[in-house]
Amino acid sequence: MDEYSHFVDWDKMDVSAQSQDTKELTCTDFHELKQLARQGYWAKNHSLRAKVYHKLISNIPCRTVTPDANVYRDIVVKIIGKRNSSSLPLPEFVDNSLIPMYCLNAEGVGAVRKIILCIANQFPDISFCPALPSVIALLLHYSKDEAECFEQVCRILACNDPSKRLIDQTFLAFESSCMTFGDLVNKYCQAAHKLMVAVSEDVLEVYSDWQRWLFGELPMAYIARVFDVFLVEGYKVLYRVALALLKFFHKVRAGQPMESDSIQQDIRDFVRDIAKSVSPERLLEKAFAIRLFSRKEIQLLQMANEKALQQKGITVKQKSCLLMFQQNVHLAVHAENFKSEIVSVKEMRDIWSWIPERFALCQPLLLFTTLEHGCSLNRFYSHSEGHEPTLLLIKTTAKEVCGAYLSTDWSERRRGGNKLSFFGTGECFVFRLQPEVERYEWVIIKHPELASTGSETENHAQPASSTLSSSSMPSDRLSPFLAARHFNLPSKTASMFMAGSSECIIVGGGDGQALYLDADLNHGRTSHCNTFNNQPLCSESFQISILEVWGFRD
Repeated sequence: MDEYSHFVDWDKMDVSAQSQDTKELTCTDFHELKQLARQGYWAKNHSLRAKVYHKLISNIPCRTVTPDANVYRDIVVKIIGKRNSSSLPLPEFVDNSLIPMYCLNAEGVGAVRKIILCIANQFPDISFCPALPSVIALLLHYSKDEAECFEQVCRILACNDPSKRLIDQTFLAFESSCMTFGDLVNKYCQAAHKLMVAVSEDVLEVYSDWQRWLFGELPMAYIARVFDVFLVEGYKVLYRVALALLKFFHKVRAGQPMESDSIQQDIRDFVRDIAKSVSPERLLEKAFAIRLFSRKEIQLLQMANEKALQQKGITVKQKSCLLMFQQNVHLAVHAENFKSEIVSVKEMRDIWSWIPERFALCQPLLLFTTLEHGCSLNRFYSHSEGHEPTLLLIKTTAKEVCGAYLSTDWSERRRGGNKLSFFGTGECFVFRLQPEVERYEWVIIKHPELASTGSETENHAQPASSTLSSSSMPSDRLSPFLAARHFNLPSKTASMFMAGSSECIIVGGGDGQALYLDADLNHGRTSHCNTFNNQPLCSESFQISILEVWGFRD
């Protein structure tokens, strides 16, 4: 049909979806280009999409020496020779990934293998890149020949802009992206996450499939639309679309029986057959309706997850490391080693499914309990300080059970001097286990519209005590959500996470929930805002039966 159709089997393509209208793309403004990509401006014109891809990829900042089309022409004969490429083993870094057909003809499928082998020759530092076959297969649709496709893929792999992440090329980067995706699911797909926890023995194993959903199972028409936006906006788009896929899966499958040993395959099958229920336009619409963290925050979260993996010694794909990694995740709350007077092993594992993935690698460690250490706030501080994060559990005399995940060391309270001031990060949350399970996230993250300035925000999100002030976290702390100032919030609503003094402890802010504990650790009260129609954390005023503080042990 055009100069870019050499590797395409047009009998398998939906030609009716292609437009023959002559279009050109002249805009260079990023925001305009982003809108055009999202709207699918070049999606229905094969030739135009090829030209746009070439333009976008040519503008990727790369290493000084990046292999080009001429390099491919020089090395392909030496590497492949006269052998049939289908008989040559693929490099280990593609992790036995199947080569997506994407409506390629036989020559196109063979070309994918040849390009992978040549890339392995030119990029010896790539150790794990399962998405590569899909990217090459897709770009062959929009390349004049193998050499041009090779050059475009090389530019994507050789991108040296630290702020522009494209494709994972190491196991460490890949595995930390899976953990990051798990964190995002925990925040933005709570219903789906709850389902995964209920039916899967290893939630992280399910989430480790997220790139396969995109680069493997998603049909050609869908991944091409995703790639349109990915080349403009970067890696964050992949997270958005994967979250949308999980939301649609939950919507379609919720209420249907599912087995733990089939949940991964169920999601793969759903994504592969997504055309039966969701159009490409609807998928992208859903993806961009998710109010995700900023790119900077996601990068910091990724860095934190990479650091956690490095500390565990998990940097390459080895069976022994993977086995240890999976056991740490699944058996972090081990029945034989865990004993709490407030929650059961199952309830603690439920809590563990809510916490950030990098800490889910750790085991719970009891730091303080009123049954052993008494009802002293000073002893509470002395046993809790030096540990970050911590988990607070409370059982009331009315048999209510609630608690909080606290991201920051309690020693931070001293930064406010004698003045009660809030600190912590947006990862903090409060929860209730009895009489019903409910998690209350930080109000600004779950409802970002409240982050706007103005009296309405202050009325909705201000703590019960209007005299409470906020303080910023130290700028050198590695936190996925930085300090409250990162969100440019008005001062009265800025940091509503955790505060402590010699007189009381205050935790909360999530969905209007706040938890207040008196100095004697015998009494407490809650503040509840009905803005989001959630049930209260517990009784407005309560007596504490048992209080425990748990840390995280490697």
